[in-house]
Amino acid sequence: MPSVVLHTQAKKYVRGLPELKPGYTVRVHERIQEGGKERIQVFEGLIIGTHKGHVPTDRSFTVRRVISGIGVEKVFAVHSPLIAKVEVKKVARVRRAKLNFLRRRSGKSVRLNERFTEAGEFAMAVAPVEKKTEETEEVKETKE
Repeated sequence: MPSVVLHTQAKKYVRGLPELKPGYTVRVHERIQEGGKERIQVFEGLIIGTHKGHVPTDRSFTVRRVISGIGVEKVFAVHSPLIAKVEVKKVARVRRAKLNFLRRRSGKSVRLNERFTEAGEFAMAVAPVEKKTEETEEVKETKE
């Protein structure tokens, strides 16, 4: 019973973001609070894994980047209010759900083969996913 309540409450907090999968190179614009000021900091890297969660708002993804020869990973909650936007820069062809093996590699062996797609297909992968609610379905029915 409590899970049904959680699912219904979580639906109103779901935001439309692009589809995020392992192998995508993304730029995450994150709001940073420093003293009384707020600024946006960009973290660009490769998604090495995603976590689905129990309810739609529990989703998260891990982004990895190598800075000065040191690997840095950050875990972002997909529906966090601290994330201003997420841009997909590249789409690579991967055959695994988790890319943890990249942690042990360095240099050119870290590179992934980019999936060459048509502009239309890339636009579909990058486009924000619209959340479906009962209200939007009712509006579509009334227009028809």
